[in-house]
Amino acid sequence: MNAVVPLSALLDARQVWRGRAAGVPAGDQPTGWRALDALLPEGGWPHASLSEILLPADGVGELRLVLPTLARLTRSRRNVVIVSPPYAPCVAGWRQQGVDMRWVDIVDAVEKDVLWATEQCLRSGSCAAVLAWPRRADDRALRRLQVAAASGQALAFVFRDRSHLSNASPAALRLELEALPRPQLWVRKCRGGAVPARPVSLARLAG
Repeated sequence: MNAVVPLSALLDARQVWRGRAAGVPAGDQPTGWRALDALLPEGGWPHASLSEILLPADGVGELRLVLPTLARLTRSRRNVVIVSPPYAPCVAGWRQQGVDMRWVDIVDAVEKDVLWATEQCLRSGSCAAVLAWPRRADDRALRRLQVAAASGQALAFVFRDRSHLSNASPAALRLELEALPRPQLWVRKCRGGAVPARPVSLARLAG
């Protein structure tokens, strides 16, 4: 009968390989939230791609997710464009979060032109990020935004009602915000990695 050898002895003698957990990759486009970056395959927003953020209603904290990114980009003197937001941004609040408003432009487009304006801004190559709230956007329209983001090397964020969750989407990343019974964030699709089984509590997000 073979003798029982403690595992610690084998480890000390280096007869058993000890694996190490992989660290969170340092993404080129960190979200500014460590807990979220830890869930995403690229360690942040997918580079030059479309991210779709699904909401139960406008104004449930969706801008809180992107403000650290907007602050980082504008501090680097890179342009950010906001297309037809449902509410006017609180300039004082954004500045308090570190956003340099000199590098933020707001495009006031009628609904039928929102997708067109968003696509043009993304394709221009002059925008680091473009945010939009399209009310009507099918798979074809979203694919055009994904291609435009890749062409212009920009981050594209579209905020949509979560009723669209059951529809297929070409977005590289899909996030769903829940407000009740507690604020939390689900990763519903992430290019290049498995979808996490559990949500992230928005109350526990730490920058």
